[in-house]
Amino acid sequence: MAAKSLKFVVGDYVVYPKHGVGRVIELETTEVAGFPLELYVIRFEKERMTLRVPMNKAEAVGMRKLSSQATLQEALTTLKGKPRIKRTMWSRRAQEYEAKINSGDLVSIAEVVRDLHRAEDQPEQSYSERQIYEAAISRLARELAAMENIDEQTAQDKIHKVLKAA
Repeated sequence: MAAKSLKFVVGDYVVYPKHGVGRVIELETTEVAGFPLELYVIRFEKERMTLRVPMNKAEAVGMRKLSSQATLQEALTTLKGKPRIKRTMWSRRAQEYEAKINSGDLVSIAEVVRDLHRAEDQPEQSYSERQIYEAAISRLARELAAMENIDEQTAQDKIHKVLKAA
């Protein structure tokens, strides 16, 4: 087993890169091929999904605790920055945005929100831009909500306020 293995307890909020914020609801031991396997059982309320992650693989898949306050502040500062939109084809940018969202890194997700955010006086987003923007802002809001113990809508409102102030 890894020298520095992550330890989560029942009730902990965790971030699973591909799915966002979930909560450890159970520690389970099951037998696979005659060997005992210890699992974290994680519940993602919004998706109505339960995921079982082997304890010895949690670090390898990128599962982590909620971000620190410093990382949250860095993400909020990122939102205030000037959007950086590359002049590459949309399909290439969309892949990069999806990769940033699925990385689970709060600052990278904030970059996607910043880059795809449109003010009222700007032209409409395309359907696919809107989908990626919604996924990114939802992922950011869920982690913010879990960190500050508020609901997701309040967290989204806070993010929109930061974006409008920029």
